[in-house]
Amino acid sequence: MKILAVTACPTGVAHTYLAAESLEKSAKKKGVEIKVETQGSIGIENEITEEDIKEAVAVIIAADVNISKPERFKGKPKLNLDVQKAIKHSDQIIDKIIEKFGE
Repeated sequence: MKILAVTACPTGVAHTYLAAESLEKSAKKKGVEIKVETQGSIGIENEITEEDIKEAVAVIIAADVNISKPERFKGKPKLNLDVQKAIKHSDQIIDKIIEKFGE
């Protein structure tokens, strides 16, 4: 199972990367593949590709601002939440996706 995530906060510094790290740790702990794109102050890093989107079962949008290129996720199940939730509740977020889309 592959999950995608995009993280972004207003200043694009600490919280963007804390949310990414938290989601990555939780996914790894649960044996789930995840790719997290960060949209921070230095731009897009670890950009999600069309191939990633085809392989993924769902997309987590953990952002307190509008993300760049949201249209590429059209038709994919999305979970939209704020960055703080991704930082504090990443285990539950990953569990929710596993429960809904698990293999």
